[in-house]
Order: sequence, then structure tokens, then C-alpha cells
Amino acid sequence: MMNFKAAFLLIPPVAIAMAGCSSVPLKDAGTLSTYRNLGPATGNTSKSRTFVDKNELINVRTVNISPTGYGFDAGAQIKAPQDRALVSNAINRSLCIALSSKYQIVPIDQPADLTIKAVISDVVPTNKAVAGISKVASLGSSAAIGFGIPRLPIGFGGLAVEGEAIDAYGVQRAAIIWSRGANSFTTGARLSDVGDAYSLASSFGDQFAAMLKDGRPPGDFKISLPSTDQIKATLGGRPKYAACEAFGGTKGLIGVVAGGLGAPPSWTDRAGVAPTKVPNIQ
Repeated sequence: MMNFKAAFLLIPPVAIAMAGCSSVPLKDAGTLSTYRNLGPATGNTSKSRTFVDKNELINVRTVNISPTGYGFDAGAQIKAPQDRALVSNAINRSLCIALSSKYQIVPIDQPADLTIKAVISDVVPTNKAVAGISKVASLGSSAAIGFGIPRLPIGFGGLAVEGEAIDAYGVQRAAIIWSRGANSFTTGARLSDVGDAYSLASSFGDQFAAMLKDGRPPGDFKISLPSTDQIKATLGGRPKYAACEAFGGTKGLIGVVAGGLGAPPSWTDRAGVAPTKVPNIQ
């Protein structure tokens, strides 16, 4: 019988190339205060159109974060309300934790220098059956030959989000329209309709937060070490600011291990607030 290593080596190079990533088009939800400031689409792994007013962000000290909502029909393909809440909540949590390293995060009912808003414009569900096969194959190959084979290049999920930062006078100081699809190499398969969207939600939050902190658009290949607050959150610790507790947390190392084994995010995520509906959109 052919072992895993031999089978993997027989995969044609073109098939490996196809396993790069899925493509999710940029899509606006019609909820930004203005779209005039946005630049042209850029990026490969993540696609985005962005605007950031670096000079006006220099003096920002306090930030509050609105619960992420869904645009028109954005969550229609995700049947379970809990799954939709997990994705929107993951965006808020990643934003809150990442921004905590530079700004003081205050509750949404308190005034702040900036208010961060995000709306999910599209969710591409993960094919759970294919994800399950991929995870079994990866775990099996890891046990047999010491490394896991990539995910099958089909059945990927994806996510599209738009967000903006509004100052205390209602003026847009930063904005982004963003999309990304899962891929065979960096997005672990999870047995959930929102397995990929949930993982990508944190990618959006981290990239938008980095744009606000750095005062420049995010880059595909920017390498940065996680902050102490991000490491603590991953390990299940309490966030730096109490306002972030509204967005729940994960079960620390248990959650990390469960995610690595392909468990649905609903098994390990202590979800916080439910996602809001955007007025006149959904």
C-alpha cells in the first residue's frame, strides 16, 4: 500500500499551485460614512481598499468599538445564529486586543477619540465534509511521516468586511474594505460552516488595528510579533481593558489544541455580545 509520503509526492505541481488560496471579491456593504477617500484595490493574500489619515491619528488616546454587524444578506448562507455571532465577535475581540497595545479601550457608551465600526459584507461558508477529510489526512500524514499535507484545494470559506474609524466630531479618519479567502497552507481546516470565516475574522481585526496604529495601509507580508496582550488573550488570560471582556474569550491552550485538531469554534469560544443588525441594511 502506498504510504502518505509517496502519495503526496505524486501530486502534480499544478495541483499544489492550485492549492494556494480561494478568492473572495471585495464587496462594500454601503455602511461607511463615505467611500470617496478609499484608494485602489491592493494586495494578494488579502485584498483591500484603504484610507488612513495618519496626521489626525497621532493624538488619539481613547478608542471604543461598536459590535460588528452584518450587511444585507451577508450572513444568509450561515444558518446558525450562534455561528454568525462567533464570526462577528471574533472581529471585535481581535480589534480590541490588538488596539489595546497603543490605545485605552473604553466601553461603547463612553466618549472616545475614535469609534471603530465594522460590518461583514460577505461570508463564504466552509465545506465541512471536505474540511473533515483534509483534517484527517493532515493528522494521519503527520503521524506517519512527521508532517501534515496541505488542505485539499476545494471547499474553502472566505470573508469580506468593511470598517472605519470615526473621530469625536463624526469625521472619518480611517476606512477599509477588505476580503480574504482561506488557503491550503495557513488556514487550518475546522469542522464548521464558519471555520474559515472565523479564522479570517481575526486576520481582518489584526490588519485594521495595525493600520490604525501605524498610520499606513496593511501589507500582505508585514512580519510583526504578537503583543503581550495578544499572547495573554490566546492563552485565555483577561484582556488589558475591561471593555474587551464584552467580546468574550477563548479557552486558552485547550482552545488552541482543539483548533489544531479541527474542532468547531463553537466548542472553544466563549462568545460575548451578539452581532448587531445594521439599520436599513438587514
